[in-house]
Amino acid sequence: MGQLEDMAMFVRVVDAGSITKAADQLNIAKSAVSRRLKELETRLNSQLISRTTRNSTLTEAGQKYYHEACSIVSEVDLLNEQISGVTSYINGTMRLTAPLSFGLMHLDEIIHNFALQHPKLSFELDFSDRHIDLVEEGYEMAIRIGELKDSSYQAKRLTVIRRILCASPEYLKQAGTPDSIEALKHHSFLQYGLKGKQGELEVIDPSGQRHRVDTTSRIKANNGNFILDMAIKGHGIAFTPTFIAYQSLAKGELIPIMQDYQFPTLNAYAVYPKNRFLSQRCRLLIDYIIEQIGDEPYWDNI
Repeated sequence: MGQLEDMAMFVRVVDAGSITKAADQLNIAKSAVSRRLKELETRLNSQLISRTTRNSTLTEAGQKYYHEACSIVSEVDLLNEQISGVTSYINGTMRLTAPLSFGLMHLDEIIHNFALQHPKLSFELDFSDRHIDLVEEGYEMAIRIGELKDSSYQAKRLTVIRRILCASPEYLKQAGTPDSIEALKHHSFLQYGLKGKQGELEVIDPSGQRHRVDTTSRIKANNGNFILDMAIKGHGIAFTPTFIAYQSLAKGELIPIMQDYQFPTLNAYAVYPKNRFLSQRCRLLIDYIIEQIGDEPYWDNI
């Protein structure tokens, strides 16, 4: 291995947080990573990582080397892609994470077609609602929905995410159809997410005034499709993204309520580590997702 490869390996060790995790991400033996790290330190005549039985930390020299190495590795990757000039041929393995419901419902066909266009490209996809540290776990990119609070990431907006209040015909027949903010307070809600004793709903009335409504959550779950199913079965009102509910709304399994009112929209983003080279395969996939979904997504037009 050359110096550039060893430099890239060192960056991976630091990003992953340990030699073991880096070895897993690179699919090579831990001993091989340790040996190459030692050879790099010998060549530099400087210790980069201080190792103990419990943890490893960057030395002062390691911090400086890591900062410069990140820049060099990214510049080399970018230069290689610019010189090759072949945007239609991409390979390697794309490691991508996305929310479970969004991934299963709306990325299936996109990944299928993208894979057909790029037969040399492999995929590792994690469809999960858990928060994933992209750098530590070795993912190139994530699709995330909502507000982005982590300043260590860069993001590109993919599409708008609209939400809706809805319930089953059976529930509304028994409990009544709410037609005001005050009426909402007397209904049972189905809450996405397990944190908090009760949910809080932001509602924009027809005059444009914003209201915050405390709701009573009968059932809480960390999966949007489960919440949807509970709504269909008549257990309460769901406040859910339209990308989850659109088919059930079209079938009449769920009825939209409070349609004269509006709810704040969210956005779906492609997120990737800051100050890192974004691979050509990721850039092409991001562009393809935007092209396929657009700012008026198909699930809002059914």
